[in-house]
Amino acid sequence: MHAMEYLVSTTPDNFEERALALFQYQYEHVAVYRSYVDLVKRGHPSCLEEIPFLPISFFKSNRILDQQKERVDLHFQSSGTGNSGRSQHYVAEKQWYDESFFLGFSHFFGSIQDYVVLALLPNYVEQGDSSLVYMVNALIQQSKQELSGFLLNEPSSLIERYQAAVSQGKKVIIFGVSYALLDLAELNIDLSEAIIIETGGMKGRRKELTKAELHAVLIEGLGVDHVCSEYGMTEILSQGYSMKDGKFQVVPWMKILIRDPYDPFTLFPTERSGGINVIDLANQHSCAFIQTQDLGRIEGDGFYLEGRFDEADVRGCNLLVDQ
Repeated sequence: MHAMEYLVSTTPDNFEERALALFQYQYEHVAVYRSYVDLVKRGHPSCLEEIPFLPISFFKSNRILDQQKERVDLHFQSSGTGNSGRSQHYVAEKQWYDESFFLGFSHFFGSIQDYVVLALLPNYVEQGDSSLVYMVNALIQQSKQELSGFLLNEPSSLIERYQAAVSQGKKVIIFGVSYALLDLAELNIDLSEAIIIETGGMKGRRKELTKAELHAVLIEGLGVDHVCSEYGMTEILSQGYSMKDGKFQVVPWMKILIRDPYDPFTLFPTERSGGINVIDLANQHSCAFIQTQDLGRIEGDGFYLEGRFDEADVRGCNLLVDQ
């Protein structure tokens, strides 16, 4: 089945069936995942909750890839902060990533061609091999707007493009890493007509803030009513978004589960905080079942991020990652 057809036809009714089928395929064809599943003796899941989730740190030390794929279309690396190395994600078929993020964007925001897309992602651009830069660049190209583009350290240019777009009656969306948006907010400029999407990442440039603290500063400094967030990482091909108030939702081919931070094989019920497990069915040829280093809780139809694990917090589960 073609990527788009598979993704758009995934529903709550067929999600578990597809996840179990993908587990079986990846158990057979992704050697690292098979070794992990055998090690933890959980090779016969009968429901979502029994599928073993691969610790995200495995992406730092292993080539996690379908053995039937002799070549890859894309290779992404996480940003190079911390001392524990950079995650590597080998994407065998580019169409799965392209279809996933285009469909995901339209699911939350509508047609990309309705927007001028501006990007403040300096450290990701400088380091190269960023899945986020690849995604935003593709959105910029598909917007087909001359005003769209990357702006590394050019607040005046961003303001000019924003004002030109607004004067032409166009909608503006700004993707920005947290510290770059904070730099912008310190200028106290009016971006009240724009949708601001922060992508996380102080990366040691500034004091870490909670999402609520960060958004409060950005709302004040940029003159907006609310700030959106993107939830994504190098190791998965799909994204979640919070439209306001910090509550994230995911596309139909993703699912979030919450695990006990001290026992990765025990899942928590709704509204209890723990480690975030992600199922991303777009990850057809690497691993679709990942234990992240993020902490959060599910509430209603979405989830909240509540921080990240420290090395000391996980008691040997080894979930270190730089997203």
